Amino acid sequence: MKKVILSILLLIVIVVAGLITYVLTSWNKDFDAPYPEITASTDSAVIARGAYLAYGPGHCAYCHIPPEKLPAVASGEHVPLSGGWEMAIPPGTFRAPNITPDKETGIGNLSDAEIARALRYMVKHNNKFMLPVMEFTEMSDDDITAIVSFLRTMEPVRNQVPPSEYTFLGKALLAFGALKPQGPKKTPPVSVTPDSTASYGSYIANNVANCLGCHTSRDMKTGAFIGPVFAGGFVMPAEYDPEMEGYMFITPNITPDQETGVMALWDEETFVERFQAGRLQPGSPMPWEAFAMMNEMELKALYQYLQSLEPQKGSG
Repeated sequence: MKKVILSILLLIVIVVAGLITYVLTSWNKDFDAPYPEITASTDSAVIARGAYLAYGPGHCAYCHIPPEKLPAVASGEHVPLSGGWEMAIPPGTFRAPNITPDKETGIGNLSDAEIARALRYMVKHNNKFMLPVMEFTEMSDDDITAIVSFLRTMEPVRNQVPPSEYTFLGKALLAFGALKPQGPKKTPPVSVTPDSTASYGSYIANNVANCLGCHTSRDMKTGAFIGPVFAGGFVMPAEYDPEMEGYMFITPNITPDQETGVMALWDEETFVERFQAGRLQPGSPMPWEAFAMMNEMELKALYQYLQSLEPQKGSG
């Protein structure tokens, strides 16, 4: 009996050692993805649209600047996007890089297509995985062009951001394919005309502002959605406020459900005024500084879209 037990234990040790070896030798995969046919423009209107997206609904500035600079964004300042955000979750610690045109520490040596591929397919210029926190995979060609065009006009800032670091769990998820780049599920539009309709609001909510990504419950190990869309319930730690360390936020249900949805309580004017007011709750992971920069037309479009959603029961 003792020999049987020892044999079983030895087998377990061999299997575990094999799994560990496989993970440590296989996680750092290269991924293939097409390069979008995107070329930066020098047109002032295109660049202005890119700046609006970066500091407004696309909220690039919320992650790609030092936290102490957020109040400046709220006042309309175009703070250089030199990196600054950090998020520690079970798969690892992820950091937003410097995306100014600095050639040594930023994106100055990347092509337009490489930047566009990162935005649309979550694949880095070196073919490595990017955590899909930028849900821009189905952003229009014109808007990706606008963002790339704006980034090219920024003043280069030298700021070396440490690379993201994976835990063993994160490496295992990559090795076994549970974490992998996420590209568009349908063909992205070439162009979308801004207006105040629910249709355009859908584009803002799903393709630009990532309302879906935070207002739907998710598995923090894999990022998979595990709850009704837009029904809230995603538990997120407080951000950018040392006094709120350890405090957790639960995203609200933003469907028009009469019992659990906040949209049932707000008329259009109240909704627009709330966004324009910016940050009221310290530590909230909602990028209020950026969303306060959204114009009234797009806020009305977002309101119309959220009101058009199928009501869902939510815990948020």
